[in-house]
Amino acid sequence: MNQEVKTTPTAKNGGRLFRNDVIFIVALLLLVSVCGLCFYFFRGEGDKVVVTVDGKEFGTYSLAEDVRVEIRTGGEAEELNVLVIKDGQAYVETATCPDGICAGHKPISREGESIVCLPHKVVITVYATEEKDAPDIVV
Repeated sequence: MNQEVKTTPTAKNGGRLFRNDVIFIVALLLLVSVCGLCFYFFRGEGDKVVVTVDGKEFGTYSLAEDVRVEIRTGGEAEELNVLVIKDGQAYVETATCPDGICAGHKPISREGESIVCLPHKVVITVYATEEKDAPDIVV
């Protein structure tokens, strides 16, 4: 009498995911998604744009002033990116790089957003000025 004993797969014997495992994974993904959305929607508005070329600061511009800046790079300044700051937003109007991804990027205005032109090594980043009166630690 050779009877085969069937066992239900469990986590201990290499079975598939069960209800509690699925619930844990879904809850974890939901928590991460909510945190990500909170960081995205509650970040502050920036008030200045810092332009760096090849890691060196090229210039700092206020988002409150409408301005058009030509960023010339390369050996004989033959590479060009045109930064436009208008209505509190910054964007690259034109670029002579081969792919033109930076010129197709949406306008930026929130703290931490950036536009990058890899061929020309140009990085445009929005920053917020720190308030001097705000306390560092609340007790």
